[in-house]
Amino acid sequence: MREVGNPHFFVAGRLADRALARRVSGLDGQGGGPLKSEFMTAISMLSSEKNMPKEVVIEAIEAALVSAYRRNFPTAPQSVDAVIDPETGAPQVFLVRKVVAELGEDPDEITLDDARAIDPSAQVGGVLRTDVTPPQFGRIAAQTAKQVVLQKLREAERRRVFDQFTERQGEIVHGLVQRIEQGTAIIELDKTEAIMPRTEQIPTERYYPGQRLRVVIVDVRDSHKGPQVLVSRAHRLMLRRLFEQEVPEIFSGTVEIKAIAREAGARAKVAVAARQEGIDPVGSCVGMRGVRIQNVVNELSGEKIDVVQWDPDPAVFVANALSPAQVVSVTINEDENTARVIVPERQLSLAIGKEGQNARLAAKLTGWRIDIRSDAASVVPAAADGAEPAQQAAPPASVAAQHGGTTASATTGEAPAAGGDEVRVGAGAPGASGDSAGATG
Repeated sequence: MREVGNPHFFVAGRLADRALARRVSGLDGQGGGPLKSEFMTAISMLSSEKNMPKEVVIEAIEAALVSAYRRNFPTAPQSVDAVIDPETGAPQVFLVRKVVAELGEDPDEITLDDARAIDPSAQVGGVLRTDVTPPQFGRIAAQTAKQVVLQKLREAERRRVFDQFTERQGEIVHGLVQRIEQGTAIIELDKTEAIMPRTEQIPTERYYPGQRLRVVIVDVRDSHKGPQVLVSRAHRLMLRRLFEQEVPEIFSGTVEIKAIAREAGARAKVAVAARQEGIDPVGSCVGMRGVRIQNVVNELSGEKIDVVQWDPDPAVFVANALSPAQVVSVTINEDENTARVIVPERQLSLAIGKEGQNARLAAKLTGWRIDIRSDAASVVPAAADGAEPAQQAAPPASVAAQHGGTTASATTGEAPAAGGDEVRVGAGAPGASGDSAGATG
């Protein structure tokens, strides 16, 4: 029974098996000219079918001939070698024995006198090769040869597939959804089946058989069942490769993607920097009327993408990363790897984002723990008739976003710690709202 397609198996088809059986069965005939021609024709057809070099097929058949010989002549010495003439296709089996002065316990030894009876030029320490090719192997030998040939061809095909996709790791490829198995999508890539588990899928997408997708190859593993190709649409590398395809400046290297933070299907932030003067990195990614970034958004099923400008100053970079919120000031505490951000009261919810998403992505993008606070100050009324002033307002609210975390919690705030490096960014300064761009579906 033919084995049904599996992402871990690469097996020969039934027609190829039958054809191979007919070709290898020719081994039980006599070694005439027509057989030699037919034998080499079979090797050429196998090479074409399996898309492998002719030498690999010949090597597999030579191993099959050795196995068939040992199966049919179990009492013969085990040191046997098979050779196929690459020109004529004539198979030969040789018994390989070492020439010694006196016989020991090794059955693959021959004395000098016996060796010279076969080959007068034999010397002690040399190797004597004796042609022991039987007149015909018979049906059993042909069947054994067929099985070993198929096994060797499957192994060679697995190596070819593994090498092919290892070289393409990290590339975007086009695939066709074959089926869905317990949430895992099985995708056909160039006659090879790859897997895309739930964790590598965009949560907002639904896949169905026959659907064409663009995926990125993230890993290739060589297991005992054969090469296992893992693809993804939720990986950050997918977003990077899409920008490289849509933005010529990124592909050529004049604009560089410094960092990517992504929550697949919801929102992503991309930090870019220009490597050449006079180039606007954010504008290059957005394109005329947002055409370039809109193509990326459409490919990712409407995922929101914020493109911000990277800056070597961490304070400015953090302010840019919180786009589209406007930032009043950023205080960096390198000892605690924390950035305290002050935003206008009306911008606090925008800086935090829905369920803390904006602050969380900014923390992932920059690598800093971000503490966001409003600029609402305590209202202290003027003292009257010597009475002590009383504070009328509560402390400002804040949110702390931890790099790599999953939640952002609101707390009461306090003034930024003194002694930190403070950078004030006005509403119209770079990194507030002017140096960022976003796109939605």
